[in-house]
Amino acid sequence: MTTTLRTSTLGITASLIGWFIVVELVSGILQGYYVPLFSDIVLTLGIHDSDVNWFEAAQLLLSALVVPVLAKLGDMFGHKRILLIAAILTAGATWWLAFATSFWTFLIAWALQGFYVVWLPLEIALIFERGRTQNHGVSLTRRAAGLLVVGLQAGAIIGALAAGRIFAATGENLALTLLVPAVAVTLVAVVIWRWVPESEPVPGRRLDTGGFVLLALALLLVTSALTFLRLNGPGAVWVWLLLAAGVAGFVVFVRYELRQSDPAVDIRVLRRPEMWPVQATAFLVGISLLGAQGPLSTYAGTDPSLGYGLGLDATDRSNIIGVYLVSLIVGAVIFAVTSRRASPRVVLIAAALLVGVGYALFLPFHVEVWQVLLNLSIAGLGCGALVGAMPAAAAAAAPRGQTGVASALTNTTKTIGGTFSSAVFGVVLAAGAGAVASETAASLGGYLTVWAICAAGGFLAALLLVFVPKVAFADAPPA
Repeated sequence: MTTTLRTSTLGITASLIGWFIVVELVSGILQGYYVPLFSDIVLTLGIHDSDVNWFEAAQLLLSALVVPVLAKLGDMFGHKRILLIAAILTAGATWWLAFATSFWTFLIAWALQGFYVVWLPLEIALIFERGRTQNHGVSLTRRAAGLLVVGLQAGAIIGALAAGRIFAATGENLALTLLVPAVAVTLVAVVIWRWVPESEPVPGRRLDTGGFVLLALALLLVTSALTFLRLNGPGAVWVWLLLAAGVAGFVVFVRYELRQSDPAVDIRVLRRPEMWPVQATAFLVGISLLGAQGPLSTYAGTDPSLGYGLGLDATDRSNIIGVYLVSLIVGAVIFAVTSRRASPRVVLIAAALLVGVGYALFLPFHVEVWQVLLNLSIAGLGCGALVGAMPAAAAAAAPRGQTGVASALTNTTKTIGGTFSSAVFGVVLAAGAGAVASETAASLGGYLTVWAICAAGGFLAALLLVFVPKVAFADAPPA
């Protein structure tokens, strides 16, 4: 009887992971599908190329604000219920995008589409809660997280490759092309509704509205300051005033949360030696994962007559990004496989070191295409492993009833890290423009600074993970 029950439970969990891979495949499509179409979107809306930055900024702001709230609601009322609501909201926004005809309507719809960012943390929480009853929640979540990241990155590649071809097949009809991801997200909502089982919420929880308001205000101030720093440069005094106000907001938030019996974010849990290095690593990985892609693309397109750059056209630059995405997939698979046999803590440290080594190699080796591909592949292996590992590690370190919000916080800190680095990298690269033969190209020193910061982030993350207890992220012993 016990064997039958255990086999049944594992079967349900395996099918659950299968459905979640489908969900993450569509999440990846959303992330990769629109990028090749941005030039056509700009023409259709009648806006400037630089206005595309506002799309990214708006979506990052919304995701940073709503992800912690939705994750906590998942802990309170059931993770499937909130996952379904987030999928429905994402589907509505994606349909809206297909028919948006002005900058402001497209901007609002694009921001609302950011609800998909909470899908992965809620999925991790669901898998962890399903496995907890059999004392294998931690190991199961590690393996599943790696597979989910494979689905995510594969979806991004599929989306990027499919968008241009669908656009050409529809006679360059943008509205018809944008209906494809809307249909995909709608089908995902049906999948969640019909085939994803609900988790068991912990009774007696409450929503710390005051805490979430303070957190949202602090996040809004900091991310806004960093976004405007990238757009307006460091000379704008009000940017620094916004940043200072945001930091002060986080101080107020922490003090408020320490006085609450059921806080929005349990600061005491964040202080744990198995939790704070994970959240810090998420921030540091966001620097290279989210912030370095723009500089990489512009460097690859820079005319090599300046003494640096690769001089690649758009197609070849896309191929380089494709190689990087494939390395992310390989890294996620390696993490899923090796975490069964090796210590998860050691695997995390090794992955962070790979990120540091990959970007450090850019400093001496950046002239040839093969050098850039090799460097990116090494860094991508580490990033792929860490993207899968961080939500699972946070869920393992969280007490029961806080797995959703702990997993979601890795996404929030990663987003802040990416926003921070995008702002800093934009300033660093702009400072060198005009100092070289081309008035639009950044200086080599600017790119070297970007790569040095990314490498330092990887090495620092590895150092912080050393302080994680050796027994962290392991399954609980059987009763």
